[in-house]
Amino acid sequence: MTETHIDVVIADDQLLVRTGFSLILGAQPGIRVVGEAADGVECVEQARRLRPDVVLADIRMPRLDGLEVVRQLAGSEVADPMNVVLITTFDQDDYVRTGLRNGACGFLLKDASPGLLVEAVRAAARGDALVSPSVTVRLLRRLEESERGLRPGTEGAAVAGLSQRELEIVRLVAVGRTNQEICGELFLSLSTVKTYLARVQAKIQARNRVEIAAWAWAHGTVRPVE
Repeated sequence: MTETHIDVVIADDQLLVRTGFSLILGAQPGIRVVGEAADGVECVEQARRLRPDVVLADIRMPRLDGLEVVRQLAGSEVADPMNVVLITTFDQDDYVRTGLRNGACGFLLKDASPGLLVEAVRAAARGDALVSPSVTVRLLRRLEESERGLRPGTEGAAVAGLSQRELEIVRLVAVGRTNQEICGELFLSLSTVKTYLARVQAKIQARNRVEIAAWAWAHGTVRPVE
C-alpha cells in the first residue's frame, strides 16, 4: 500500500459488475482502481504486473476461475502473496473451503452494499482479513449447517498447543469479533490481543484471520451442539 492510496485490481466477467465496483471504489478517498480484468488469466497477469494492494476476483470466470486465481496469487507456494478477496454468492458456499485453502483473505457478496465493498477493500489492505461478520462468518457457519448452539471444542487446540486464553481468542475470531470487540469481551489491551493472535497464527500456521476462523471450524474449536 502506498502512503496515500490502496491500489485495487477488479476481476469479473460481467462488465456491469466491474464498472459498478470501479465507480464505487474510485469515488473513495485513498482508493484507486489500477486495473480491470474480464477473466482469470488476465487477472493474474495484471496483478503480477501492477502489484496492487488488493485483488477482487469473482469465483466464476472464464479461462481461469477465481479459486485458481487466488492459488496463483496468494497460495502457500507464493513467495510474496497478495491480498485476494473472492467475490461470491451464498449458493457458492461449496467453494469457500477451497478458497480459504488456496489463500483467500476474505469473501464479498456480489450484491454487497457500496459501504461493505469499501470496508472489504480497506480491511484486506490492512490485513484485517475477516471483512465482515455478515459475509465471511456467515459463509463459514453455513459450512457447518447451523449457527445455533455453539460450544467450544478442545481437540484441535490441544494438538496445536494453544493455551486456554489463545483458545478463547480463536473462538471469538471464528464468530466474527474484531480486535476491539475481543478487547472488550476479554478485558485485554489491543496490543495484548494482537500478540495472542500472532502466537496463534504461528502455532496453527495461519496467515490471516480468515485462516484462523477456518481452522477453528475445521478442528471443532467452534461447532454446533449435537
